[in-house]
Amino acid sequence: MRTSLKAREARLAFWMLLPTFSIVIAIVILPVIANFWIAFKPIQLGDLRPPRPAVRESVTARPEAPGGELVVRYRVQNRTDNPITQVRIEDEQPPGLTPEQLPEACRVRAAKIVCDLPEGLKPGQTVNLTLSFTAGPDYFAAGAPYPRDSRPAVESRAPNPILARPFTLDNFRAVLADPDFAPMLEVTLAYTIFGTLLSILLGLFAAQLLSPPFAGRQLLRGLFLFPYVAPVIAVAFTWVFLLDPFAGTINALLLKYGFVHDPIPFLSQRYWPVHFFGLTVRVPLALTMVILFEGWRYFPFAFLFILARLQAIPSELYEAARVDGAGIWASFRYVTLPQVVGILATLFLLRFIWTFNKFDDIFLLTGGAAGTETITIKVYDYAFARANLGQGAAQAVVLFAILALFLVVYFRYAPRGEV
Repeated sequence: MRTSLKAREARLAFWMLLPTFSIVIAIVILPVIANFWIAFKPIQLGDLRPPRPAVRESVTARPEAPGGELVVRYRVQNRTDNPITQVRIEDEQPPGLTPEQLPEACRVRAAKIVCDLPEGLKPGQTVNLTLSFTAGPDYFAAGAPYPRDSRPAVESRAPNPILARPFTLDNFRAVLADPDFAPMLEVTLAYTIFGTLLSILLGLFAAQLLSPPFAGRQLLRGLFLFPYVAPVIAVAFTWVFLLDPFAGTINALLLKYGFVHDPIPFLSQRYWPVHFFGLTVRVPLALTMVILFEGWRYFPFAFLFILARLQAIPSELYEAARVDGAGIWASFRYVTLPQVVGILATLFLLRFIWTFNKFDDIFLLTGGAAGTETITIKVYDYAFARANLGQGAAQAVVLFAILALFLVVYFRYAPRGEV
């Protein structure tokens, strides 16, 4: 029976999409699975390298004349936490040496010293192999080549720690029991929520400002994109320089015009007391600065989307509002805002996800110090500063779970048709 046209088209579509599916699986799904796998394993950063024995060659006795004794010792050590099996050491034998006493594991064959340890090495085990030779005239004619620059070749086998280690919940216990976890989560949520809202509000303001036609509008639109398109390392270090308490421009202006008496360490002080109507409020200074940077750097993204939506609003709606006596604020509230609320909801979702996972901005500005440590900074700290890859992966899984919970709540309560 001939296949229907619909079935043939479906088969063709599948084969056309197969390369895309393969790429997504290779660069997205497999790394996520690997991260979850490592999160349940006691893996250190050094475990990514295959375990190999350390071999040190030393000469404990040297001949002074032909017929003298040469004693060579190989110190073989397993410095890892994994067993190593099928260890083989191969080394070149200099000319003019006659083997006198060799360990059972060693032999000389074709001017090569070969030592086999079939039982391998246990974690932390050290084996010393001592070989004795008689030196002949050819040894001295060759210039008595011990000690030599060459190192013995080592071959071995060891189980992959990522696969061999047992599954455990210790990484999650360590991450969740960390006393800094709750404050870090608060900082992450504050940074994400306020940074997202600030970027959207600035984008909405910029779009409203540059939507009406006027001379130089295109130039200003291009300039407004600068924070988003500029390299993050360039703009981050520019902010660090401007906010520097000793050489920064901001502090220089504040001191010159008498606003402050001492320089303000914007990026290195956790709290800054602010006196307001007889009350003293402690403002999280460094966190506020990174939130301002977040809003400034990413408002052009919101600006582009909102501006495109404003350009699509029919002008008849504003004309009808003016006829009804609506002013600027009423036109914005009853005409503009209902038209852009959908794109604002979408922007909030996208910016929340990206900001929640943001690492480079805070790392470049403060390095996570002065009360600005977020979950992503902690992932880096676990995995690389502490060299504990398992705990770093567990922290990343916790971040994923919190973000997934937010998405469930968002899609559950978000207005239909507006996301």
